[in-house]
Amino acid sequence: FNEEYFDNVRVPKANIVGEENRGWYVAMTTLNFEREGITYTARARKPLDLLIDYVRETKLNGMPLARDPAVQHKLAEMVLETEVSRLLSYRIAWLVDQGQEPQHESSISKLFSSELLLRVANAGMQILGLSGQLVEGDKWAPLKGRLQRMYLWSISEPIGGGTSEIQRNIIATRGLGLPRAA
Repeated sequence: FNEEYFDNVRVPKANIVGEENRGWYVAMTTLNFEREGITYTARARKPLDLLIDYVRETKLNGMPLARDPAVQHKLAEMVLETEVSRLLSYRIAWLVDQGQEPQHESSISKLFSSELLLRVANAGMQILGLSGQLVEGDKWAPLKGRLQRMYLWSISEPIGGGTSEIQRNIIATRGLGLPRAA
């Protein structure tokens, strides 16, 4: 979300990271570690747990919300995807532990996990209905407005650290060995 430009900068030889004039490569390598995704998983799981508790405690038209098959299936799907996200992150950690540099694997994890936050937020808003739009601090806001806040910031998750489109390009070229798109 920001750009930095440096002109005519002199760096002492002892402070150069990587090879001279290969800064982009160093930056891309560090992004492979940033994209591992465990933070996305944790940030998806907490509101999901809150949502599960909410449907257990809430009735709609006299019937417990937890008995609605559509709600059950949506929550089960979100729990499944959160576990997949967690395991993708663990795979990145395992690769690093094996001395390997995750490349397309990091993009797979980042793509799936950052978009997971969108899916959890959308599922939460669907389950909460119109009251899900109430902001933090409103006494009628379910879950104290946390899902509304998550819904708003989840939009930026697939952008930061490389957009979903960039991640798909990395997976195609580095992971599948396909040529760059025209």
